Amino acid sequence: MFCRKRAEARYKGKQLIYIGNIGSKDKRAERSLPPAKGHTSGSGKGLSAWFVASLLLLTLPAHALADASGQIRQAAESHLRAMLEQQAQRQGWQGMQLRYEINIPTSAANLPACPAAPQVQAIGDAPSAMERQQLQVRCTEAPGWSVNATGQAHVFLPAVHAEGLIDRGQTLTAGDLKLQRINIAKARRGYYNRLEEVVGLTAKRRIRAGQTITPTLLEQSMAVKRGQPVKIIASHDGIEASTSGEALADGQPGDVIRVRNVRSEKVIDAKVLEAGVVTSTF
Repeated sequence: MFCRKRAEARYKGKQLIYIGNIGSKDKRAERSLPPAKGHTSGSGKGLSAWFVASLLLLTLPAHALADASGQIRQAAESHLRAMLEQQAQRQGWQGMQLRYEINIPTSAANLPACPAAPQVQAIGDAPSAMERQQLQVRCTEAPGWSVNATGQAHVFLPAVHAEGLIDRGQTLTAGDLKLQRINIAKARRGYYNRLEEVVGLTAKRRIRAGQTITPTLLEQSMAVKRGQPVKIIASHDGIEASTSGEALADGQPGDVIRVRNVRSEKVIDAKVLEAGVVTSTF
């Protein structure tokens, strides 16, 4: 018992570096576990007692180790994280990282710790989980209290960027691209979270090295381009024939373009089927 009290006394008054939070106005939750070095004993019993006491502290519930301000912050973060995890699942986000900004009223410093984890309810009308949320945090067990706080989660995702200079009209390959993490709340023009969403598309304009790839910069690659040799397929009553032609316009699958039959020199309307293949519309 004596050794455990010594360990707990050494624990008090240490400083916590709070990882994962930014912009918090509450400083009372700043604590940390003390470093193991510096606790010496000729018999080694002092170090063993410290290890056992530290292990006991780490196995306690999070709300038992925190004061009211720390509990409010933890509860708000858990609420925001749950909201964003649901959105990530719906939208198929990959590699999400969150950073929190929690603002707690200074009056929370005078509140007693809640015996159980506080409950959180959104009381604002923010349309998106990534926008600042108005939150009510309540301790439902004695002594009981309720605090209004604000919280915002900043979402960072890997986004597709240009590895080097990409010229207009260039069809993108995996070698042209790289993933770099961004705050998606600031990606007003959109972004791509996966390379496979971009590979095979064509640049509508020149893209500089390191630039975030947005939907407005790309277009579907043309299945047929003007001046390109194409295969013209014609079918009638189950009989199919083909001949060579030249596309007189660009076209995507389903588009009807003008095509010249290189044998007869006749120009016809043809529907684009796939890359380099069209079919007569008559």
